[in-house]
Amino acid sequence: MPGATDEGGEMRTRKILIAAAALALCAGFTMASLAIASERANTIVTIHGQEGDYHGTIFSKRGGCLGDRIVKVFKQKGDHQNPKRDTVIGTDTSERSGDHGVWSIGNSGFKHGDFYAKVRRNDACRGNYSKTIHR
Repeated sequence: MPGATDEGGEMRTRKILIAAAALALCAGFTMASLAIASERANTIVTIHGQEGDYHGTIFSKRGGCLGDRIVKVFKQKGDHQNPKRDTVIGTDTSERSGDHGVWSIGNSGFKHGDFYAKVRRNDACRGNYSKTIHR
């Protein structure tokens, strides 16, 4: 009959359009998250100290990468850095101080050996390791 509507066909078309829109939205979020991840800012972390009291700085062009960063200090067991094998002797969360971040684990009790710091990555910032220092 002319002018009659096919409710089943309209419903199917509507479901297909909704599914296509949802798929496009998911693809957009995936692409955006990949773009953000690839644009993490470089980070430099340093370590200093003596007599078991280790501290350091964090540098980055992105100000948001300076504070609230988790820093772990490791006692190196072998000839090179290996955080899976090396011993964590302290952890701190950095604070922003002007154009850099600062961290300190206080007195760890570990006075002799090779030590390095690791700053964890986050959504906006790359992680990195300091140079190893010998005490």
